[in-house]
Amino acid sequence: MENLDVKEEDLAIDTLGEAKITSPLKLSTVYGDNIANFVSDSDTVLFYHDKNEVLSRLKNNEPLFAFEKGGPRQKIYFDPSKTRVGIVTCGGLCPGINNVIRSIVMTLFYRYSVKTTFGFRYGCQGFIPRYGHEPMLLTPDCVKDILDKGGSILSSSRGPQDTGEIVDCLERMNISLLFMIGGDGTLRCAQDIYEEIKRRGLKISVIGVPKTIDNDISFVEKTFGLETAFSIASQAIESAYVEASGAPYGIGLVMVMGRLSGFIAANAALALNVVNFVLIPEVPFDLEGPKGFFAALERRLKLREYAVIVVAEGAGQNYCSGDNKGKDDSGNPKLGDIGVFLKNEIKKYFKNNTDFYVNLKYIDPSYLIRSVPANAHDAIYCMQLAQSAVHAGMAGKTGMIVGLWNGQFTHVPIKLAVSQRKNLSPEDPLWLSVLESTGQPIRMVND
Repeated sequence: MENLDVKEEDLAIDTLGEAKITSPLKLSTVYGDNIANFVSDSDTVLFYHDKNEVLSRLKNNEPLFAFEKGGPRQKIYFDPSKTRVGIVTCGGLCPGINNVIRSIVMTLFYRYSVKTTFGFRYGCQGFIPRYGHEPMLLTPDCVKDILDKGGSILSSSRGPQDTGEIVDCLERMNISLLFMIGGDGTLRCAQDIYEEIKRRGLKISVIGVPKTIDNDISFVEKTFGLETAFSIASQAIESAYVEASGAPYGIGLVMVMGRLSGFIAANAALALNVVNFVLIPEVPFDLEGPKGFFAALERRLKLREYAVIVVAEGAGQNYCSGDNKGKDDSGNPKLGDIGVFLKNEIKKYFKNNTDFYVNLKYIDPSYLIRSVPANAHDAIYCMQLAQSAVHAGMAGKTGMIVGLWNGQFTHVPIKLAVSQRKNLSPEDPLWLSVLESTGQPIRMVND
């Protein structure tokens, strides 16, 4: 869970001005009339997950903070007949991007009668003239059949672009509302764009839709694509299990994505429940020594004659970072290949320290995981995120992302969302489930 030491002002959502235009949505403001309701800016979602913390704050007369609730507003800021919209997708691929694009376009067109939406191609390169990427006019006809396609119909790119040039492009094209779909790096870029727009005094809304299968965006319960990712990863784990259990002293080793967070590894292991060890960035481990990973693996093999291991790509970087220091084009630290490293070191350990030969099969399904279409649950979530993003943007909200918190859709300032990375805490019930499912030691560290 994120550090919840925030101030009330950290949760405030910026707006372009007073919303004076009556929404074209035919919704209600009265509960009990069997018509869906508008959401007021005074509607909130409580910041705290823990009921005991709420009771404690009330008892001590401490203030309770809350997120602004997402949803359609009765008054909107932008005149739909004059509104021009931009959508851009940046960073790595993720299941569900096309679902978000489609739902943004459909909601704008059919619910708000916004007729002009452009897709900027190849990430933020699409704003910069020298790259020559023509914007794509996005209509309901051109997006209606993209749900079964992986990736992004707009394509993507990594790496920073000049913020001033991006805002220049938005001005030239008279864009009123920009949706940026991406992860931590994209949202930092969105924050820069928002600040430059504000510096220039422009009336352009910037709305982020958080996208990362790593699920590492703070103050958002989950990001789209996670469920699809671990369901596909579980297929690789099934193959690893078959290989491992079908050979004497067999080992199935699967590496999944998870640069700084172990959510995919943990969920994939639980989904199949045949995994014996899960290694994630948040939980340190030793390789050698009586309490280290190799000793635990050896005990498992002597007991059951096979083992299945899932490792997140960011785990054990103290062992394999090597020459991969520095950052990639998105500003993320470069990683050593922990999967290949473990494959080689496990073989070496058992060759030098035991009298039996291990049969190790290594599987890396990384790009298969992120390039597939969204599953049904992710598809629904993507649609709802997109609809919430459109409602926020049309109401003149800006400098924010849409998310899910305490089971409800919320508005989160971009600045707050990128203030820290979300990690899987070793004290989280999810990690306890992993330990109980795998039977691995709570700590594989030599004290």
